[in-house]
Amino acid sequence: MAPIIEDNAVVLFQGDSITDAGRSRQDLNDLGNGYARMAAGWFGSLHPQKRVRFINRGISGNRIPHLVDRWQADCLALKPTWVSIMIGINDTWHGMNGTGNGVTHADYEAGYRKILTQVRDTLEARLILIEPFVLPVPEDRKAWRADLDPRIHIVRNLSLEFNAILVPMDGIFAEAASRREPVFWAADGVHPSPAGHALIARAWLRAVQATAE
Repeated sequence: MAPIIEDNAVVLFQGDSITDAGRSRQDLNDLGNGYARMAAGWFGSLHPQKRVRFINRGISGNRIPHLVDRWQADCLALKPTWVSIMIGINDTWHGMNGTGNGVTHADYEAGYRKILTQVRDTLEARLILIEPFVLPVPEDRKAWRADLDPRIHIVRNLSLEFNAILVPMDGIFAEAASRREPVFWAADGVHPSPAGHALIARAWLRAVQATAE
């Protein structure tokens, strides 16, 4: 199946530590060591003639307010033709760890809608929304579902509203955890292992109709 990403496209990956994946701040072309690098590598190997450029601007620890604050510099100014976003687990995590830095569901939705509107109105770029996810390891992660599940539904609704491609990672990780224990995919339930990052990359490639199979 031919990919829907056009020739000479500029694809921006945005998000938190899962997207950041240790990327260099000195080398702005560095894609980190996670799913963004894997997806870009597979896409380039399968479709070298398309000359697609991939950029990673994920930052560890980010929540939706951080993306709102840096959206001009780290998205709009880069003029991507595709914007891929994975954000939300820290909005839950920081509300569950006693720091009081969580983000309400209303503020999460409002902030997310704001950056998507800016992409649509300023860039007319296509959008790819990756669901946040959590796996039940360690045990306390199970309690996070009450806060995270509404965020996942917000992302799903926004993907419909903005005609975005949805990558349903929460369900994909849940299914994967039925084939191999959750710790194999993410030791702390949040940060993917190499296999977990590969799972995201594979789902992303399938979503843009460019598979590694």
